[in-house]
This record gives sequence, structure tokens and C-alpha cells, in this order.
Amino acid sequence: MFVGHALLAFALAVLFAEWRGWSTRQALLLGATAGAFAALPDVDVVYAVVALDGGQLFGSSVNPTAFWDAANSVHRSMTHSVLVALVAGPAFGLWAVRARTADGATSRRRAWGARIAGAVLLVALVTISVSVSGALGAVVMGAFVVAGVAITALSRRETDLSPRMHGFAATAGLLTHPWGDLVTGQPPQFLYPFEVGVIESRVVLHPDPTMHLLGAFAIELAAVWLAALAIVRVTDRSLGTFYDRSAVLGAGYGALALVLAPPTLAVSYHFVFSILAVGVVCSGLSWYRSTTVASLRRRPTAGDVRAGFAFGATGLSGTTMALIGYVVVYVSLWL
Repeated sequence: MFVGHALLAFALAVLFAEWRGWSTRQALLLGATAGAFAALPDVDVVYAVVALDGGQLFGSSVNPTAFWDAANSVHRSMTHSVLVALVAGPAFGLWAVRARTADGATSRRRAWGARIAGAVLLVALVTISVSVSGALGAVVMGAFVVAGVAITALSRRETDLSPRMHGFAATAGLLTHPWGDLVTGQPPQFLYPFEVGVIESRVVLHPDPTMHLLGAFAIELAAVWLAALAIVRVTDRSLGTFYDRSAVLGAGYGALALVLAPPTLAVSYHFVFSILAVGVVCSGLSWYRSTTVASLRRRPTAGDVRAGFAFGATGLSGTTMALIGYVVVYVSLWL
């Protein structure tokens, strides 16, 4: 889910930049910035670190359910609000203003004025969260603001995006995040701090809980595909990048439907980790067949980066084949 949120925003931003005629580099930088901000709302799980008793997580055995039980008490609330996004996004854009004109004094005053305005908006968000949610609001919204400022500072240093584009990327990333959560848990609190329910219950893709999980996984996989296809489009790669005979091996994963307990949203670790492992194996086999010992002894080149994307594309294809194979076998057995 975390990866899907980021890659959806990345893909949309890259395709927007490509539509506007931006260079490949600028499109990818805008996508990376939007993707980072799209992942930001899930910083609210940090609350579990504060609220969780370590003995619950590391008792006689590791119990990840204890972590998620603590995290879900606040997850998808204040940081997933559309109203918060509409304030925080422009605020992060203001924080990205920098002095670059010939008139140094005027430019510095302008930059500091913009940053102070951004800081006022962000402090206001924390203050409102504290007034509505108490100490919980201080921890969660405080972490959200600090992480967002860190992303902005890193992007300002490593890219040449304008403050306006930073604000656009931040707002777009934050606004795209909550919608992917509609099928995996309790609906986000879209209008926090107001106690107004926009969508009251989870969107059910299928009455069978396993089919629902498979559908949710397919949606996340579609976000990864969209990001990969966006990269292919702006870098003029061939769709053949996604084809490698190693990926076909993923279809054999369907046989595990005969022995694995049917996964659901409540118990999905065995399915998620195993199907992702199939993608890793497919990618690794593709790398093994195309890599020579000599290539491992030299410094990486741009060609190696392109090859790395191709190996990742093979893993994505292999994971997709595995999902299709699992669905086919599960439907034939259980439905």
C-alpha cells in the first residue's frame, strides 16, 4: 500500500509533465517529489511507536498485529484529510522558496517571508490538531509537518523545481493518497478536523474476503504498472522491456492456492510476501542470465541503470503472472 500511494502520484505527475512538454529529467523529478509527498500521510503510524507497549510486540514471539492495532487507532485520520492537504501542500511550496535573484537583500527578505508564511500555516495545522485530538494530534500532525518539511528541504536542494511546482507536487501527492485506502481498511477521515463522514464504510470489491484481497492487490499492482509505463513513455523505451521468459515462471505460483490458507485483509502476510518473492526470483533469474562476471568488476554505467529497470520490469511481469495464476486456481477451487 505504501508503495502504491507513492507510485500513483509519481505516475500522474510524470504524465502531466510529459503532457506539458517538460524534459524527461524535469518530469521524473516532479514525479519523484509528488511520490514522496503521496507517501507522507502514512507517517501517522508513528503513533504506534509512542502508544505501543514493547512487551506486546516483542513478547514470547513477534506480534505485528499489536503494532497495527495501535497504529490503526489513529491511522487514516488527520493526515489523510483533504482539508489538511489543501493547507499543507501550499505551505510546503512556500517553504521551498529560495533566494536566487541578483538583488540579494530583497530576495532573502522574500524567501524568509514566504517561509514564515508557510511555517504559520503548518503551525496552525498542529495547533488545530492539538485542540481537536489532544496529545495524539500533537504527535501525529507534528510528525507529518516535520517529515513534510524534510521532504521539501531535500527536494529544494536536489532539484531545480520552482516553489510553485513544489506546492503543486505536495498538494497533488497528498490529495491522491486517501483514495487507495478505501478498499483496505476503515475509510479515511476526509474532512478532519470536522466530524463529517464522507464515506462511512470500506468499499467491498467482492463478498468473498479472499477475492476482495486479490482485487485490492490488483489495484496496487495497477498503480505500479502505471508508474512503470509512465517511465517507459517519457524515456522512449519499448514495451518489450516488460517481456522476459523468466516472468512466465510466475504463473506457477497459482499452485500455492492448493496449499496456502486463503488470504484475507486480516491475514495476508503469507500471500503478500510469497507473491512478491516470486517477482524477486523472476527478476533475479533475468539478471543472472544477462550479467557477466566482467560487468560486475567495473563501475556502474547508464546502461546498467537501464538494465536495472528492465530487471525490475521482469519482476513486475512475474508478479502479475503470479497473481493471474493464483486467481485462476482459486476461482476454480473455491467459487
